[in-house]
Amino acid sequence: MLDVNIDGVEQAVSTGSLPEWGRVDDLVVAAHERNSTCQDGSVADYIPELAQADPELFGVCVVDVDGGEHAAGDAAAEFSIQSISKAFVYALVCEEFGHQAIADLVGVNNTGLAFNSVIAIELNDGHPMNPMVNAGALATTALMRGLTAADQWEAIKSGLSSFAGRELELDQVVYRSEAATNTRNRAIAGLLESYGRIKRPPLEVVDVYTKQCSLRVSARDLAVMAATLADGGVNPVTGVRVVSAQVCRDTLAVLAANGLYERSGEWLFEIGLPGKSGVAGGLITIAPGKAGIGTFSPRLDQAGNSVRGQQATAYLSRVLGLNIFASAAKQPKDNTLNVD
Repeated sequence: MLDVNIDGVEQAVSTGSLPEWGRVDDLVVAAHERNSTCQDGSVADYIPELAQADPELFGVCVVDVDGGEHAAGDAAAEFSIQSISKAFVYALVCEEFGHQAIADLVGVNNTGLAFNSVIAIELNDGHPMNPMVNAGALATTALMRGLTAADQWEAIKSGLSSFAGRELELDQVVYRSEAATNTRNRAIAGLLESYGRIKRPPLEVVDVYTKQCSLRVSARDLAVMAATLADGGVNPVTGVRVVSAQVCRDTLAVLAANGLYERSGEWLFEIGLPGKSGVAGGLITIAPGKAGIGTFSPRLDQAGNSVRGQQATAYLSRVLGLNIFASAAKQPKDNTLNVD
């Protein structure tokens, strides 16, 4: 157990450790090899540029909280971060405004509907419900510090780069493709404005959000970003604190409930870890106190989650002992019934 001081209160935090280095290397390679031939799922095509992705690309990377990296396959291949950015912008905004303010304004509950649902907003009197669906993500992005949209964009780019431990760049081709087809997000932003949920010009908010989704990352970058959340907000590669331990706790709780959209319950049941997917094929998973996992494979299921990424992560969760709900008896029990 590790004691962490949050808001002046000593809190006991459960941590653990991964198997020895070589064993983790072998298991990451095995996770890649076991799932590399899977042909299930389809590449996203509602954003024209994403439809050009090579469906055979597949990378897996684990970064532990000591900064060790274990990779297999196309872990260095770059793609757009898409919805995975929601988790890290949420963390940055929570760092700025605090736990309760963001919970009240954006919410933490699963909608049970698709990530871009308009019905969910109307059913909940304009409340975005959670920051991992598009409505909540737009409301969160609108809260990002900065006097102008350009200031907000720079703050987001800088913040996500700190999570990744390197300067992330905008994919201009993806950005232009997405900006030309994001009419639904523009409608969602206008609806949020009508309910008083965003105070900035809706089209500016959508543009900043589109840019954040178009940042280029690799599976290795995602693993470092996930490991930063696993390490209480300190990037384990650079040693730089990005957000507080409390913000990490809040972010992981939201991811556990909402990170895989309407499949979040199934994900938690099978894998037992907070995670977040993106429609370009990226997937992050966080094992608190242990490691972050980043995967990339563009073939998606019907909910927009990487098929190979889910399978590889499920395997790693089991063989590395990461499932936060798993337990074993501390010592063998004597089940002999003593009858006088």
